[in-house]
Amino acid sequence: MQRLTISLDDRLAAELDELMRLRGYSSRSEAFRDMLRRDLGQQAAAADPEAPFIAVLSYVYDHHERQLATRLTELQHDHHELTVSTMHAHLSHDECVETAILRGPLGVLTDFAQSVIAQTGVRHGSINLVPLDAPAARDAKKITVHAAMTAEHGRAGDREQGHRHPHKHAHKHA
Repeated sequence: MQRLTISLDDRLAAELDELMRLRGYSSRSEAFRDMLRRDLGQQAAAADPEAPFIAVLSYVYDHHERQLATRLTELQHDHHELTVSTMHAHLSHDECVETAILRGPLGVLTDFAQSVIAQTGVRHGSINLVPLDAPAARDAKKITVHAAMTAEHGRAGDREQGHRHPHKHAHKHA
């Protein structure tokens, strides 16, 4: 670990201390590390849509909306290689919330998230993106080829014909 020394004017130092208090940081160092990680992640996202990321996609939807549950399930199955885990909860008689933890190339994740959020009946949706570090990125590269294949072949026109996956079996999407 390296030690860095920085100088801040009194006003900026006071604002940093207030930020630390509001966010619960125990040290200025941890606050700076988090700010730096966030900025570096944004830079990675802007530089490379193929960069491996983790995403947390959350959305609230009206489960009475005609065929919405079916459409959401189809979208998830068409992008199954991105999903690490999902959670579903009932908020009220009409509303459900789903959260999906996803992993894959940034561009594929954001396209998938937008396709879910844009569905008629999805009332609120958001995605939180976290860049993967080097060891995790190596593991994520294994799914990049499959994600690209799904993006190319998972469209409605291919569902009737079926298609091959890199894992050597063909199947049709319902």
